Amino acid sequence: MTDHIAWVALCVFIFFFALVTVMGFFAARWKSGPVSEHLDEWGLGGRQFGTWITWFLVGGDFYTAYTVIAVPALVYAVGAYGFFALPYTIIVYPFVFAVMPVLWKKAHASGYVTAADVVHGAYGSRALELAVALTGLVATMPYIALQLIGMEVVIKAMGLSGELPIIAAFVILALYTYSSGLRAPALIAFVKDIMIYIVVLAAVVVVPAKLGGYGAVFSAANDAFTAKGGATGLTLKPSQYLPYATLALGSALAAFMYPHTLTGIFASKSADTIRKNAILLPAYTLLLGLIALLGYMAYAANIKVTSPNDVVPMLFKTLFPEWFAGFAFSAIAIGALVPAAVMSIGAANLFTRNVWKSYVNPDISHAGEASVAKITSLVVKVGALAFILFLPTQYALDLQLLGGLWIVQTLPALVFGLFTVWFRAEGLLLGWAVGIGWGTYTAWSNGLKPLASITLGDASYSFYVGLGALLLNIVVAVLATVVVGLISPAKRRAAA
Repeated sequence: MTDHIAWVALCVFIFFFALVTVMGFFAARWKSGPVSEHLDEWGLGGRQFGTWITWFLVGGDFYTAYTVIAVPALVYAVGAYGFFALPYTIIVYPFVFAVMPVLWKKAHASGYVTAADVVHGAYGSRALELAVALTGLVATMPYIALQLIGMEVVIKAMGLSGELPIIAAFVILALYTYSSGLRAPALIAFVKDIMIYIVVLAAVVVVPAKLGGYGAVFSAANDAFTAKGGATGLTLKPSQYLPYATLALGSALAAFMYPHTLTGIFASKSADTIRKNAILLPAYTLLLGLIALLGYMAYAANIKVTSPNDVVPMLFKTLFPEWFAGFAFSAIAIGALVPAAVMSIGAANLFTRNVWKSYVNPDISHAGEASVAKITSLVVKVGALAFILFLPTQYALDLQLLGGLWIVQTLPALVFGLFTVWFRAEGLLLGWAVGIGWGTYTAWSNGLKPLASITLGDASYSFYVGLGALLLNIVVAVLATVVVGLISPAKRRAAA
C-alpha cells in the first residue's frame, strides 16, 4: 500500500464491487435452471437470453475494460490512427447480421456449444475441430490477462499497490463464475454498461467545459502531435490509409471468432435476437468514439504519464471529485469482470467439448461436462492471473496481438461451412496451418508489430498481418480442396 490512498474513491469502488459480487452469486437463481447438471445451463445460460440481455452481454464482453483504457491510450500516443476501432466496430455488425443467425440455427438444431462443435459437425474432422479449439483457447488467455491490466491500472490510480487487491478481485470473480456460469456476467453486464455510459457521457460534457471547449481540446492535441512529429496527428497520413483500412477490416473479421463473443451468440434464444442485436449494438460504437476522445482531452488537461495506459485514470483523478473518480474506476474494473468471466467460460466450453469429451472421456454425462467446464474456468483464470503476476505486461500485449491474428484464421473453417459443402477438411486445415505459420513468422520478424510491408515497383505498402494471413489461408484452402478433390476419385478408381 502507499501513503496516498484515495479513501473516498476507494470506498465508492468497494461499494460497487461488492454490489456486483452479490449479483454474481444471486445470478445462479436468475432465470433458474440446473446450472450444475448441463453445460447448456452453466456455459450458455440455458440458451434463453433475449434481445436486451444479449445486447448487454455481447456489448459487455466486446467493449471491455481494456478497451476503455487502451483506445484512449492509443489515441493519446498516435492520434487519428487510434480511431481504427470505430470503423471496425461498424464493419462487424453487417457481418454479424448476415452470418451469426445461420450459425445460431446450426448450433441450436444440433446442440453445439462451441465453434469447434460446428466445424466438426460440418466436416467430420477431429483434426480440424482440434485446430479451431486450440486456437480459441490460446487466443483467449492473453485477452483475459488484458482485462486484469485494465483493472490493475485503476486500482493503482486509487493509491493501492502490490498484488493482493488484484488477486482478491479475481478470486471473487472465479467463485461466482464457478457458481453461476454465464448468468453471472449476463446479470452484471446491466450494471457495468449503465455505469460506463454515465462515466463517458459525464466526461464528454464536463471535461471540455472545464478545459475551454472542444476547440481547445483539439488545439492542444494538435500542438502536442506537431511537436512530437512522425506518424502522429489529428488526421491520417497518406501512408496510413492502407494500414488503417486493413487493420479495421481484419479486426472486424476476427471480433466474432473469439470464444467469448461466440458464447453470447450461442446463448441467444433465437436467430431474430441476433439480428436485432446487430442493429442495436452500433450504439456502443458511438460510446467508443466518445471514449477515444479522452485521449485528446488528456493533452488539454496537461496530463503527464509514464505509460499511455494511465491516461484515463489520471484524467478522472485530476478533473473530477474523488467520489466520481471512484465511480469511474469501479465502472472500469467491473468492465473487466464481465468479459473476463465470459472469456473463461468460452475457453472452458471449448476445452470440455472439444478436448476432454473428444479425447479423454467421450461418454461423459451432461452433468460431467458442466463439472469439467467449471473446473477449467478456474484453471483458465489462474493461468491469466499468473500471466500478469509473473511475466512482463508487454508479453500479454504482444500475445493479444498474435491472438487476433490467430483467431481470424478459424474464420474459413467456421463460416464457409455454414454456406457451402464444397471445401474439404484437409484443405481448410492446411490453409489454417499456413495462415497461422506465415502470420506468426511475419509478425515475429517485425518485432511483433501488427503490420507487414510489401514492395511493388518503387512503392512500399503496409497492411495488417492478420488480414494478409487470412487471404493466404483462403487461397491455400481453395487450392488444397481442388487437389484433394482430384486425388480422391483417382484413388477410388485405382482401388476398384
